Amino acid sequence: MDLGIAGRKAIVCASSRGLGRACAEKLAEAGCDVVINGRDKARLEATAAEMSKRYKVKVTAVAADLASPEGQQALLAACPDPDILVNNNGGPPLRDFRELTRRQIIDGVTANMVVAIELIQKTIAPMMERRFGRIVNITSGSVKMPLAGLDLSSGARAGLTAFLAGVARSVADKNVTINHILPGAFDTDRLRSTIKKAAETKHISEDEAAGQRAATIPARRFGQPDEFGAACAFLCSAHSGYITGQNLLIDGGLFNGAF
Repeated sequence: MDLGIAGRKAIVCASSRGLGRACAEKLAEAGCDVVINGRDKARLEATAAEMSKRYKVKVTAVAADLASPEGQQALLAACPDPDILVNNNGGPPLRDFRELTRRQIIDGVTANMVVAIELIQKTIAPMMERRFGRIVNITSGSVKMPLAGLDLSSGARAGLTAFLAGVARSVADKNVTINHILPGAFDTDRLRSTIKKAAETKHISEDEAAGQRAATIPARRFGQPDEFGAACAFLCSAHSGYITGQNLLIDGGLFNGAF
C-alpha cells in the first residue's frame, strides 16, 4: 500500500534501536525524510547511514537528551516543522514504588509524559496551518494492564494519554491526528534484558525463561519490531485521518478484554 506520505518530514524520538528504530525504518521506507534521535552518537550515526543508504531518503541523526531544553532545541533545529512526530522514550527500570525517591518520580514523569507534551506544543501549530499532521506516542500495554514494579512508567504514560485525549479532538478538524500505540512484549534489547534477569532469578536458561514468558501470550510468541513499525507508519499515513485519540494495543492478545 502506498501510504501517501512520500516527501513528508518525520521526527522519531529514541530511534537508534528497538521499536523507535522500527518506526523510523517504516517511515523511511514510505519515502519520508526522517530525523532520528538517541544518546549514543556512534550508534545513532551508524543507524542513520544504514537507513539512508537502504531507503534513499534523507536521514538526520540528532544525539540529544530530549528531557533538556537544549536537546529539544537541537532536535527541532534539524527539523523545525515536521509533518510527523513519533514520541518515544525508554521507561524507568523495574522498582518497588516504595523505593522511589521524589527525584526519580519527577524524572520518570518528565521522560514519559512531559517531553512528549513539550514537543507537541512546539510542532502542532505548523501542522494545523498545513492541514496535515500525524502524532503517534509510543506508550505501553501497562497503561491498560498495570504491572507491579512499572508503576511510575504506567502512571506517567497514562497521564500523557489522558492529557492528549482532549487535545486530539481539538485539532482533528485540521487533519492533525494524535494516537497512541501500546506495545506488549516485543523482541527488543529491553525485553531480552528482562528475560535474562528472570532466568538468573529462577536459575534457568534464558531460552527457558523466554519460553515461559511467551507461553503467557495467546499468540505464543513475542512481537517483532518490524510489525510494530508498520502499524505506526499506517497511523502516520494519508489514510488515517479519521483515526484520532485512540489507543492501539499490540500485545498478541495478552490483555483479556473486549473493549
